Amino acid sequence: MKKLSFLLLILISVTACSEKENNLFVTGHVKGLKKGTIYLQKIEDTVLINVDSVQVDGDANFELGDYIKSPQIMYLYLEKVDNAEYIDRIEFFAEAGEVRINTTLKNFQVDAKVVGSANQEKLMDYRKMMQRFNDKNLELIQKNFEAQRDENEELIIATNNDFDKLLIRKYLYTVNFAINNKDLDIAPYLALSEVFDANIKYLDTIYSSLTPEVKKNKYGKELKDFLKERRKLEKLEEKVADQ
Repeated sequence: MKKLSFLLLILISVTACSEKENNLFVTGHVKGLKKGTIYLQKIEDTVLINVDSVQVDGDANFELGDYIKSPQIMYLYLEKVDNAEYIDRIEFFAEAGEVRINTTLKNFQVDAKVVGSANQEKLMDYRKMMQRFNDKNLELIQKNFEAQRDENEELIIATNNDFDKLLIRKYLYTVNFAINNKDLDIAPYLALSEVFDANIKYLDTIYSSLTPEVKKNKYGKELKDFLKERRKLEKLEEKVADQ
């Protein structure tokens, strides 16, 4: 009887482990792809690793899988037969369930359409706004260049001030965007990836606004740890300044 119970326990454990193997399914199609290898990748301990792969030989449809504890940024990487030097990698916000990615061989990264992730939708909204900030930044770079060329000190000072104002606006937009999406994992992710060097009070505000579930997830925990390190560093800097 004891032996039977022990075997049953092992069977349950094995079943539980196999259930953990796949809770994320990445499917899709690469229009125009005849041959190549598609990899599903993620960052683990600061290292980009392959978690699954599929060889394409005529059929451009693919299906990849992984187990993730909570939503996180992952990558779809295409290794082509022609060994082109430029990188063919799509960044996307993965969530448990099915995420579908359709794209083309010609513009693998640019043409990517990702469906099935609420965090991905918000990430795309955020990046659209960031493109506007980037466009404005390029305009200021051009103005500043022309001002320096013409030795126009007044315009140089004005464009430098505009640079500072634009950066502040970008940071405040990101902080507000994160707070408005406090129930999604994109909130702590943006705090860590986009405004990590902002005033700690803004990062504190983002973390405090997060829902309990998001705080328990990957980026919520990382933001909590990051805040602890920032506080330690600032206290150390204060001690050095006082000496």
